[in-house]
Amino acid sequence: MTAAAGPAMEDVRLLASGLQFPEGPIALSDGSVLVVEIRRGTLTRVGADGAVEVVAECGGGPNGAALGPDGKVYVCNNGGFEWHEPVPGLLIPGNQPADYIGGRIQRVDLDTGEVEDLYTECDGHPLRGPNDLVFDTEGNFWFTDHGKIRPRERDRGGIYYASPDGGTISEVIFPADAPNGIGLAPDGATLYYAETNTGRLYRRTLSAAGEVAPLAPLDPGVLCGLPGFQLFDSLAVDGEGYVCVATLVNGGITSISPDGTSVEHLPPPAEYWDPLVTNVCFGGPDLGTAFVTLSGFGRLISCRWPRPGLAPAF
Repeated sequence: MTAAAGPAMEDVRLLASGLQFPEGPIALSDGSVLVVEIRRGTLTRVGADGAVEVVAECGGGPNGAALGPDGKVYVCNNGGFEWHEPVPGLLIPGNQPADYIGGRIQRVDLDTGEVEDLYTECDGHPLRGPNDLVFDTEGNFWFTDHGKIRPRERDRGGIYYASPDGGTISEVIFPADAPNGIGLAPDGATLYYAETNTGRLYRRTLSAAGEVAPLAPLDPGVLCGLPGFQLFDSLAVDGEGYVCVATLVNGGITSISPDGTSVEHLPPPAEYWDPLVTNVCFGGPDLGTAFVTLSGFGRLISCRWPRPGLAPAF
């Protein structure tokens, strides 16, 4: 499926620049936006006035983030990266670093900045590079483990389901090829996840909380795959059920209809071009504003979205 060419994002505002590879945006009710800064190792607040404030020191490589039912922020920490700057100002993450701390799921208290490690393994297997997460209405969360890359090998990733109290974690889908973004349909009955390296978006029907229904024979569960060298990053689902996937190399947001028949690519305007558009969330009045992380050059922007967003579970 070829993405339909479309205009650039509209009503774009630059909210912050100089961030150290921002990801995991969370739009708060006071108009501020939380992001992680992967290279800096922090959870950071971008105020409605543009002020940038570190909320918590997570260490490693904080990646995806989401508000939980207790009002705390849950963070997928990938353990850290080597970093490259092929052109001035453009950051690109690379292999597992020498100071890799291991993958983990963390919980952050926004009032105190306290960071707790909730999960570092599942069934005796260490988490390698947790990447993105989404809460369901049961109060539990799905997350992807993207794995790590080393000079002559890379990990196989998987999809997990866990409780926010640190007590229960299960591996639901394994293996997956560098799974990244993850989200739920508006009715909560379908799970979506994107694979970075293959540029594919997968769709799985849920049979119960934390369980996926078996696929039919010869059905890989692929909803959409992109042609050429386009890679998928994190995602959000909007109010009409479109899966809005941040797209690398061809920087922008690719929106895919629930049946996979409509695929539209929306890039930022030329002045905000970035090959590493990594994530999107929705907020503002009527959830009509998209907040997008342009990670390579360290910017957070907002724009008007063509459809209303989907409110997160919490």
